[in-house]
Amino acid sequence: MKTSTEIIRNKLAGKDLKVTPQRISILEAVYELGNHPTADNIIEHIRKSHPNIATGTVYHVLETLVEHQLIKKVKTEGDIMRYDGMVEPHHHLYSTSSSSIRDYHDRELDVLLEEYFRSKKIDGFNIEEVVLQIRGTFEKEQVSH
Repeated sequence: MKTSTEIIRNKLAGKDLKVTPQRISILEAVYELGNHPTADNIIEHIRKSHPNIATGTVYHVLETLVEHQLIKKVKTEGDIMRYDGMVEPHHHLYSTSSSSIRDYHDRELDVLLEEYFRSKKIDGFNIEEVVLQIRGTFEKEQVSH
């Protein structure tokens, strides 16, 4: 998904973040790479055009983008942290054979989960968000190692 630099600038400014080349490049990379990239995927992608960007800078910017709700963290098997450029509510289909992740939107499921947890009234716990990660394999998928 190609996102224009101007849109990214506006997203950063809309969150009262300083618009820097590093932030633009990293957010662009999350969008362009798709499939919920790891920090290493993002670093590899960015270094093609910015060979001197520090690894620590990338991690710091990713955390800043998460804190300001421009991206989300997605944890997978083996506690591998990946990043999601879609911040609207959705779930994930996670392939155990290829480690690929696909976004899954299902309003009926969302309503069912909301009603279920509202009826449970968990004492002392305020639910902010329910996100499912559904594990399985996709038909006709190539396994990556």
